[in-house]
Amino acid sequence: MNLPGHLNVALAQWLADHATGGLAQASAALSEAYRAGETSSAVSLAAYLTTRVPATFAANLRVLESVAEAWPGLAPQSLLDVGAGPGVASWAALAQWPSLTSATQVEQEPKFLALARALNAGSGLPALANADVVQGQLQQLDKRVDLVLASYVLAELPLAQMVDAAGRLWAAAGQALVLVEPGTPQGFARLRAIRDHLLKDGAHVVAPCTHAHVCPMVGDDWCHFKVRLARSRAHMHAKGAVVPFEDEAFSYLALARQSVALAGSRIIAPPAVAKPGITFRLCQAEGLGDHHIARRDKAQYKLAKSKRWGDTWT
Repeated sequence: MNLPGHLNVALAQWLADHATGGLAQASAALSEAYRAGETSSAVSLAAYLTTRVPATFAANLRVLESVAEAWPGLAPQSLLDVGAGPGVASWAALAQWPSLTSATQVEQEPKFLALARALNAGSGLPALANADVVQGQLQQLDKRVDLVLASYVLAELPLAQMVDAAGRLWAAAGQALVLVEPGTPQGFARLRAIRDHLLKDGAHVVAPCTHAHVCPMVGDDWCHFKVRLARSRAHMHAKGAVVPFEDEAFSYLALARQSVALAGSRIIAPPAVAKPGITFRLCQAEGLGDHHIARRDKAQYKLAKSKRWGDTWT
């Protein structure tokens, strides 16, 4: 896991100083809480750092790479990371945008606040070393910054509060708002409801949508993506895993204050590779549809082979 600055070292040092036995049991309890959408108040920090941080960082970085691709001119200087936990979304933002010079991390749980401060201090990154780490809730925002991130946060809110909370996030975003949720039907449903609400409030789509039309997903389908990452030895032990990698499923939504040029379509399922060629499932302005690239079309086929689930296709 290639974290920015000295965060890998800071993480390893924290675990060496604080990790105790029972990591496998704590990891199982964490996974169950995560699937149930429960709060992070009772989780083991050692289990979280070992098993959730790599996947959360990988998902956030993939999301922010997609945002930067869709909006090449975005160069935020100030960041608000809401529901920050130990600060993983902040790390991904700094890895993507070295332009960031200031960061505010808002977190409710005291033990995550202490952990974020410790990791920030050892990060070697000025924006984190000098970050404002604040105890608070999403509903209490009163800042205005260039970039607002809320990663794996909305699931912890009652549905009745979710849209109002998203409105507060949007009000704090001077340039862009990025929301990341688990890649489940429920996670996507939350983001679709927020998309509908904030587009009416003047927001502009950045990603993953390549259009601002009504979302064409219907029935049991939902918009989500996956990132594959290698498991460390400690991660495999904690998970009782034999496969040396895992796939993190995520859904996301990025919105902007200004209009961003949208073009092409988004690959919304794993490319189907067969002898005749490659078929993509695409979301585009015209709706959902399949697009086939024949193997005999050498130039297009070579390009298609380089594309992943979640990439754009033009």
